[in-house]
Amino acid sequence: MDLSQKSVENVEYMIEKIKEKLKVLNFGAIKPSHFDEEMYEELKEIYEMVMKKKTFSPSEMQALAEELGNLRKK
Repeated sequence: MDLSQKSVENVEYMIEKIKEKLKVLNFGAIKPSHFDEEMYEELKEIYEMVMKKKTFSPSEMQALAEELGNLRKK
């Protein structure tokens, strides 16, 4: 997967991988369709940070959820 290119497919891939890694229970709350390519770089930064870590504290999970919420389409 070449994440250096902005595309809908890459947004979908990153969102799905973030959800898997964070073990998101409410999968309906985070959908690839909620994000667009305008926020691609920010989403990619979150994706890379999430993929590097093995575990997350509750406060980190909250911060990530808030950040993803901020990136959602208005």
